Amino acid sequence: MTAVSDTPAPFPDPLLTAALAADLDSADLRSEPLRRLWGEEADDALARGMREPILRAIADDRGVLATLGRLLVLGMAQPTRAVADALPRLGVDGLVALGLATRKGDDVIPTALLRPQSFVDADGVGEWWIASDLDEVALDGPLPADHVLGVGGASRTLAETVVPVQVDRALDLGTGCGIQALLVSRRARSVVATDISARALAFAELNARLNGVTNIEFRLGSMFEPVAGEAFDLIVSNPPFVITPRVDGVPAYEYRDGGLVGDALVEQFVRTAPRFLTPNGIAQLLGNWESKAGVAGLVRLEAWVPTDLDLWVIQREELSPLAYAELWIRDGGTTPRDSAFTPLLTAWLDDFAARGVTAIGFGYVLLRRPAAGDDAEPLRRTERIAQPVSNVGAALGAGLAAHDALAHGVPATLVTAPDVTEARHFLPGNDDPSVIELRQGGGFARTVNVDPALAGFVGACDGELTVMQIAAALADLFEVPLDELWAELEPRIRSLVRDGLLVPGE
Repeated sequence: MTAVSDTPAPFPDPLLTAALAADLDSADLRSEPLRRLWGEEADDALARGMREPILRAIADDRGVLATLGRLLVLGMAQPTRAVADALPRLGVDGLVALGLATRKGDDVIPTALLRPQSFVDADGVGEWWIASDLDEVALDGPLPADHVLGVGGASRTLAETVVPVQVDRALDLGTGCGIQALLVSRRARSVVATDISARALAFAELNARLNGVTNIEFRLGSMFEPVAGEAFDLIVSNPPFVITPRVDGVPAYEYRDGGLVGDALVEQFVRTAPRFLTPNGIAQLLGNWESKAGVAGLVRLEAWVPTDLDLWVIQREELSPLAYAELWIRDGGTTPRDSAFTPLLTAWLDDFAARGVTAIGFGYVLLRRPAAGDDAEPLRRTERIAQPVSNVGAALGAGLAAHDALAHGVPATLVTAPDVTEARHFLPGNDDPSVIELRQGGGFARTVNVDPALAGFVGACDGELTVMQIAAALADLFEVPLDELWAELEPRIRSLVRDGLLVPGE
């Protein structure tokens, strides 16, 4: 078992965090100033785990921003005098009292990272300061089991997928460093953030205070235990979904391992979350699911969700057991050069083989409880999308709205979405297109093959004519009975509405 951290959790004292925030603001410790300080290439290299380019770029710089960059962004010891000059309000004693550093001789030794994290949401562009445990680069080795992760790829993915709705109450289950709770707090009256790790909650509370966010309540406990009997309009979770062998010698990292076998944690979440949703409430999470015993992971996942709930699952990738094991062993800071790598790989592969696992999917899950009295057919959608996506939260929100609109039939008027373009492919010497494609520029970037009739329908959807007026004109043009044309077009029009290529008119 990997050892736990040998440093205490932060102590988020209100006065000290306010002083730290003032010092960071005065030093302009933000993404763009840091990027200008050490250069774009060096900044990009840090994201890949290399800090040497930054150190070379600021080797002779003893200014305040360079000092704080080395101390807090890179996690490197700095001279006490330089840190005192860089943090005049907080001071070195205050930094130590917050649990973010210790003293050793004439140096200040950081015990945590503190990095600026920019974001973009429906309300605009902003930036948080986010504190977390020292990473494997700063530690120069594997992570402790109780490591509190900063803002990683999964955190950013979940943030991009959350439907941008204004809500009264929200829940961030498994908050970690608190980034999701901070983001949701911008559109929720109140947020409850939970975690099984007291260390994680200390970081999350520190980050909320550091950024002046006051509408988050922090609670310790596993899964939904801390909110028993309560209901929320929005639940978000980047839970510890990583599938880890339950054998001696395999580290169970709190930030990614929920302590259950296989994908049981994701199953537990999707089975339980609906009980904690208000009518029309939404739950969203990232997760892994296993294909095993001849049953695809998406099929297994759909079976976990009650049939009266809306369900939308998007699988972004699927890995073999070998690729999955290597990914997460490396994530913990162990590489093939380390003696521990082969035993860990063996444990993972043995576990998957014993349980008949053939593949592991990763993606987004959205659940929605129907509104009171809503007897419409529930949304049940599972799909694989491998292409690059953008503005996913808005696309999911539009998809839910489209599903609701279609419950009452095809809308009277439709408009082609502004990001949709048409491409026509011709064989040499042929005036008629052999392929007509509709391409979606944003969201899920779908490409849909259409025939001339459907292409003509979409081209006429500018909001001026009704759906049936367009259909009647096409029936005349192609010299076919309207009812026959409509029977052919209607299900494909519905599909284009569901996918966001056509949107209801005003």
